[in-house]
Amino acid sequence: MINKRLLIKNLLAHNDENSFYDKKRKINISLKEGKAKFLKHVCALSNSNPKNNSYIVIGVEDEDNKIMGVDFFDDSKIQNLINAYFTNPPIVSYENIPFPHLPEGKVVGLVTIRPNEKLTSLRKNIWKYYGGSIFFREGSTSISKVFQSDIKDTNSKIVAAIESHAQNNISHTLDGVMDFMKTRGDYNPQYRVFKEYFVVCWAGNEKKIKGQSYFSRVDIELINEQVKLFYSALDEVSIQVSDDTFKILEYVHLGVNDNFQYYPLEEVTITFNDNASYSIDSELVFNPPQFDKKVLHHIYNANNTLIDKLKKGQALTPSEEQDLINLPSTYMICYLNLFHEAIDKLVEAKSYLKEYNNQTKSAFKEAMRILRKIRYN
Repeated sequence: MINKRLLIKNLLAHNDENSFYDKKRKINISLKEGKAKFLKHVCALSNSNPKNNSYIVIGVEDEDNKIMGVDFFDDSKIQNLINAYFTNPPIVSYENIPFPHLPEGKVVGLVTIRPNEKLTSLRKNIWKYYGGSIFFREGSTSISKVFQSDIKDTNSKIVAAIESHAQNNISHTLDGVMDFMKTRGDYNPQYRVFKEYFVVCWAGNEKKIKGQSYFSRVDIELINEQVKLFYSALDEVSIQVSDDTFKILEYVHLGVNDNFQYYPLEEVTITFNDNASYSIDSELVFNPPQFDKKVLHHIYNANNTLIDKLKKGQALTPSEEQDLINLPSTYMICYLNLFHEAIDKLVEAKSYLKEYNNQTKSAFKEAMRILRKIRYN
C-alpha cells in the first residue's frame, strides 16, 4: 500500500515537472477557465503515460517546491466531471494528504491519473479549447498536438521506482496514529483497525440528540495511506462503524429567517475487504428544502442590495452583516428553488465575501462545496 505523503515527497524530489508529473500552487474548477486548464493537464498526462500512473500535486510553490497546502477539497464526484468532458476518460482520483506542519484544514491535493491505454480527447468545447482537441506533455508543458501513434514508454520504470519507495510500513502507520491523537486531542480522537490491516482515525466534537450521536469539526483519516477522508469545520455528521465498514452521513444546516433544520446531504461508505483492499462509495441523499417564493424573492433582492453596497464601499449595519454571513446559503437556497441567476450572483460576490471576514469566506466555500456535489450528480 502506498503512503501518499511519501509519494508526494518522492515526486517533489524527482527533479522538476515532467511528462508524468505536474505541480500546481492551486486549482479552481468552480470557474470555467480553471476547469478547462485542469482538464487539459489531465488529458495531456493521460495520453503521455498510457502504461503508468501520472500525478498532479496541488499546494506546492513552483519555484522552490515549498509545501504551502490548499483547502480540503471534498470532491468524490470528480470522475463525473472527467467522464462528462472526455472521450476515453482515464480513471482520476483526488485525495487530500495531510502534512504535520500545515495549519488545520490545509492539505496537499494529489490527483492520480490511471492509464487506460487509449487516446483521450475533449468531448466538447470548454473555454478556449475545442471539442476533439488532444493534448500531450512535452517536458513540463501540456500542449495540443495531432495524434501520436509512436508514444514511447519512457516513464514506467521511473514511476514504478518512485511508487516502490513510497510503500507504507508499520513505523509510518504507528507514527501516523500518534500524530493524529496528538493534533486532534481536543476532539476525542479514536482509532479502529479493520481486517487486521487498515487503520482509520477520527475525531469530532460530539453531541447527543435523542440518543443519537452527531459530530462537528470532524476529521477522518486512513492512516495506512496518509489520506484525509473527510474534514469539516461546520457541518454535522453521524458515524456508523461495523466490522467491515465505516459509514459517514453528512448533514447541512439550511433555512431562511428562523426556519432552519439539518438536511442529509451525502452518505459515504468505506468498505474494507479481506484481500487488503477497500472501496469508497458515495450516494447523494439531498432533497433541497422548498420555501415560499415570495419570501425567497425578498431575500434574493436583499442579497443583491448587500452586494451592491459592498461594491460601492458602503458600511453595513450589524443586521446586514449577519445577513451577509447567511448570503451564500440563502443564494444557494434560491438557486435550488429555481432562481437560476442566483448561482451567477453568488460567484459574482466571491471576492467581496472572501475579503470581508473569515465567516463570510467560510460560508462561501461551504455553499460552493455543496453546490459542486449537487451539480456533479
